[in-house]
Amino acid sequence: MKYIYYGTMGSDWATRTEDRWKIVAPKLQELGIVIEALYYTQGEFDFVEVVECDDPQAVLAYSIWMAKEGIARTRTMPAFPKENFDDACKKI
Repeated sequence: MKYIYYGTMGSDWATRTEDRWKIVAPKLQELGIVIEALYYTQGEFDFVEVVECDDPQAVLAYSIWMAKEGIARTRTMPAFPKENFDDACKKI
């Protein structure tokens, strides 16, 4: 399952990209989350991540962990491929 994270970095981490990844990468691996894409953005959010994970509780745990560590505050939503959307529409 794919998920989209919209995030705002904590002020202590905004310019410490390498330090942040040294902490985040092991947690992602531990939770079984793979980042497929990461974009830094301007505006309401500082970054957008597209991740793959089969465990929704792991996705939730990652969000909680990032907030607890002060790394980022996130909003997360599941993302569905077109085929899933088409299949859902057939059930209506």
